[in-house]
Amino acid sequence: MTITFVGHGYVGLVTAAVFADLGNKVWVIGHTPSKIENLKKGIIPIYEPGLEELVKRNVDAGRLHFTLDYTQSIPESEVIFIAVGTPPKENGEADLSVVYQVAEEIGKHLGDYSVVITKSTVPVGTNREVASIIEKVKSKNSQFDIASVPEFLREGQAIGDTQNPDRVVIGTDSEKAEELLVRLHEPLSGERVLTTVETAEMIKYAANAFLATKISFANAIAQLSETLKADGPQVLEAIGFDKRIGKAFLYAGVGYGGSCFPKDVKALIAIAKNNNYDFALLREVEAINKTAMTRIVDKANAMLGSLQGKTIAVLGLAFKPDTDDMRDAPSRTIIPKLVDQGASIRAYDPVSMENAKGLMSEVNNLVFCESALEAVEGADLLLLLTEWNEFKEMDLAAVKEKMSNHNILDGRNIFDLQQVKELGFTYQGVGR
Repeated sequence: MTITFVGHGYVGLVTAAVFADLGNKVWVIGHTPSKIENLKKGIIPIYEPGLEELVKRNVDAGRLHFTLDYTQSIPESEVIFIAVGTPPKENGEADLSVVYQVAEEIGKHLGDYSVVITKSTVPVGTNREVASIIEKVKSKNSQFDIASVPEFLREGQAIGDTQNPDRVVIGTDSEKAEELLVRLHEPLSGERVLTTVETAEMIKYAANAFLATKISFANAIAQLSETLKADGPQVLEAIGFDKRIGKAFLYAGVGYGGSCFPKDVKALIAIAKNNNYDFALLREVEAINKTAMTRIVDKANAMLGSLQGKTIAVLGLAFKPDTDDMRDAPSRTIIPKLVDQGASIRAYDPVSMENAKGLMSEVNNLVFCESALEAVEGADLLLLLTEWNEFKEMDLAAVKEKMSNHNILDGRNIFDLQQVKELGFTYQGVGR
């Protein structure tokens, strides 16, 4: 098939590369000339394990093409994916302005027949509005159907999740569109959920909100376990053995972040409010997540007596390992709070340093270091925020030699308790 993706972020670029790898001719439309030129050369704008090689292989094979021009790709495409950002507005609602702009451009350039799919995470009713916009601007000879095919990929594991999904959700009213999309996804594994447009739109929000709820539940149990002198991680591990609950996303830490959970929880709360339902459960999920971050700052204060004049080595800046994504990363909330209380920060992340420098350039008393060992030089406290494998395998004896005072605040519970105690560190985790 000939396919077009509008948007080359995590979702658009990864999915486009995977479909090209399956033998399709795939176009990717962007709006920034420098990024499109870089993509043509195999230089990708995001960090995702394996993606650079996948893109290069399919560009070299002539299956994956990048352009700024709708006229080149849209008329010949049987399937067109909208995969642009839907960031939150101040009131929590999803900003759909780019989705609608793209829909209008697609409509102006449609050929004989295409299925126009919203891959972006959008509120119920968005695809209907996309159809209305296209209908107003398309030529009389052009025909189209709409569909909602939400993505469920995880940053850091996006290629595998796209190639081997748990489920493929296809929401459309058209039998013709459904048959085409079932055929397109035939090489991929996973359950098929064939449903309505509105149900498909809702499935995506429900999935992310539930996963965010599991994380906040884990953090609430960890906090209570600390108070009661129970082992929070062991409590969570034990309940995770129950197949009805499962272990995934049931880990205490410094809170969730990234491009999906924060904005999708906010959006679903706003959707509910606009439809006269108070989603109190999700409001509390948000509140617990904020508490998980501020509680780390309180722990640092308690461990050091005061943060005034203290040096803290922060290891990990991205919201999770195996990505350079800094969107709503807990580090962006925690570091300024530490600085506000008088601390100096020495920070390091294996991948996201450049993104972090741009986003936190106005934070005072923040130094970016070239390695973990450089970051802990002269530190009073090592604060672990992202569970990169590099940090799990650190030589803690060498770390101790570099530090002025031997304190570890492990925001992801990655260090071995016995080892840190034997080395003479004062240690705190989350729920431990």
